[in-house]
Amino acid sequence: MAKEGEHPVKPANQRGAARLAAVQALYQMDVGGTGVLEVVAEYEAHRLGQELDGDTYLKADASWFRSIVAGVVRDQVKIDPLIRASLQEDWPLSRLDSTLRAILRAGTFEILERKDVPVAVIVTEYVEIAHAFFGEEEPRIVNAVLDRIAKQVRGETKK
Repeated sequence: MAKEGEHPVKPANQRGAARLAAVQALYQMDVGGTGVLEVVAEYEAHRLGQELDGDTYLKADASWFRSIVAGVVRDQVKIDPLIRASLQEDWPLSRLDSTLRAILRAGTFEILERKDVPVAVIVTEYVEIAHAFFGEEEPRIVNAVLDRIAKQVRGETKK
């Protein structure tokens, strides 16, 4: 999970753990070409709240996890153009690190679909996940991109 010298991941709640697991699953699907049903089944059976290869996976809200992963896959044709439009012009989505792409897709999905969750909560949670995997630059990108998307989609930004 987190590399040496990086921030440890500390999801405060089961939704936070579900978000982290969803980002990991989306990454796995992106890099390994794994299908959504296969990856969701694997996480639910072997990872969420389990120990695997010495890593303990935090107990997560399984339905939240499922909704993010399935929603990103279902709405990717809507999500990716929003992300692309919120990146700097000379920075195509395909050039982003796979983990960063997974974080942005999951965060964008929640901004679009989970109107019951405040933008500030969504952005903060995904910035925290970015901190677990990266230095300072990528979390800033996550913050800026999700903030722009929230402004465009919901007419609001992180307060």
